[in-house]
Amino acid sequence: MDSDRKVIRCKAAVSWGPRTPMVMEEIEVAAPQAGEVRIKIVATGVCRTDLYYLAENDSGNTYPIVLGHEASGIVESVGPGVTKLKPGDKVIPLLVSQCRECRFCKSPKTNICEKSWDLNPKRKRDSRFFCRGKPLKQFMGLGTFSEYTVVNEIAVAKIDQAAPLEKVCLIGCCICTGFGAAVNNAKVEPGSTCAVFGLGAVGLAAIMGCKAAGAKRIIAVDINPEKFETAKKLGATDFVNPNDHKKPIYRVIAEMTNGGVDYSLECVGNVELMNSALKSCMPGWGVSVIVGWTEKPMIKPLPMDLISGRTWKGSMFGGFKGEDGVSQMVDAYMNKKVKLDELITHNMTLAEINQAIELLKQGKSIRTVLNMSAL
Repeated sequence: MDSDRKVIRCKAAVSWGPRTPMVMEEIEVAAPQAGEVRIKIVATGVCRTDLYYLAENDSGNTYPIVLGHEASGIVESVGPGVTKLKPGDKVIPLLVSQCRECRFCKSPKTNICEKSWDLNPKRKRDSRFFCRGKPLKQFMGLGTFSEYTVVNEIAVAKIDQAAPLEKVCLIGCCICTGFGAAVNNAKVEPGSTCAVFGLGAVGLAAIMGCKAAGAKRIIAVDINPEKFETAKKLGATDFVNPNDHKKPIYRVIAEMTNGGVDYSLECVGNVELMNSALKSCMPGWGVSVIVGWTEKPMIKPLPMDLISGRTWKGSMFGGFKGEDGVSQMVDAYMNKKVKLDELITHNMTLAEINQAIELLKQGKSIRTVLNMSAL
């Protein structure tokens, strides 16, 4: 293709600094180099992790940046040496890569890849985005709040050509992250009791995972009662609003479950809530999984919370190996084994990105999907 070696000019939402609205800009997207793929983004979800970096990250080294990491699109062109993908393929960019060669990729014990963007400084190559003569960073090596992006081929999953891109973009983050945390990391068992803290898209996906694993009781915990109806449709059996109780939430859950749940999942990224989720587990065998993203330091559990027999685990991308897991979950959706439509509360355009962020801040959306073709 003639476009293989050409720069593309397109629209992108650029964040020039912390706690400021993103700005619609015309940017230049370089041609893919060796081992890279240039993707025309069709749809991208607005995730709370994007909001976290937009609202709370003060690092001067972060900006300017194009955020966005939960997306779907079509391969526009490929760089030299790329053989597994071709122009026209439907794909989902991966926030956790899968090189299939490193010690982690070869191990069934983890889904981490040594060549992932955050783990390998060598992957933090020169920018492929430019605006006003300045290079732009790509969030997580992806930067999907742009009409086009360039990513490493090991961070791309080819998916079913029949998959609706405006739906399956959610599989690029929230669905795998929540669902997988329940089935892969917690390893929820049939007949068990679970508590899911936080009913954003990740928490709701975790509820689906608990249900799919056969949990008999799933307690949904959130301070927004409007989210319970959706949680109920996805498998929750009980709802607890911490604001309705004077005692700590873990004590409320202990009283509801004769001592604690078998599994708990923290899906907010709040360090205090992580401790509560751990304490809500049954001593002796309870397993608590940290799913929510934060860079804030210092979780301070009491030693006895763990000495008593509880297990505390962390989860990245739900334990799914990037390419394999995304393909698996797209197939699950196509076979009606996973729900996506119920999580999409708003459809907007990229130009409305700041409105979408406000909806998320105010708890008025679960997932907003930005339609990139509607600019």
